[in-house]
Amino acid sequence: MTPKIVTIPPKKLIGFSIEMSLLDNKTYSIFSQLMPRLKEITNAKSADIFCIQVYDADYFTNFTPETLFTKWAAVEVKDFENIPNGFEKLELTGEKYAVFLYKGTSEMFSETAQYIYGEWLPNSGFQLDNRPHFEIMGDNYLGHENPESEEEIWIPIK
Repeated sequence: MTPKIVTIPPKKLIGFSIEMSLLDNKTYSIFSQLMPRLKEITNAKSADIFCIQVYDADYFTNFTPETLFTKWAAVEVKDFENIPNGFEKLELTGEKYAVFLYKGTSEMFSETAQYIYGEWLPNSGFQLDNRPHFEIMGDNYLGHENPESEEEIWIPIK
């Protein structure tokens, strides 16, 4: 599994966020909030859905399954004008990312995460950067339980 290394421009996103841990996973909750309201977003840049994780600077050094972080379900927009009521704004600064293509169910993801953080990153010549991590679920995303489902995993690097 070899990533593409890309530098992206800043991105504007709108959606919903929630504080959670891996042990107290609330991902379903925020996606249940976003998905029925997608039609209200009139300035989306694409139909892609973003799943974003915002970690504190010491998240990975002091990690436990109970360690809290902020999870987002969001859509990239052209600008922050005409934001539907109740939506939150998030800006990504851009910069450099390692982009992995993942195929499988959400249950199978832990093996891929172990490879990315335990094997690829330490041997890559890059360091993890303290910026949001995210996944993009595009046209080939078939749902979290479908083994043929594909998504991009974006890891911030420097």
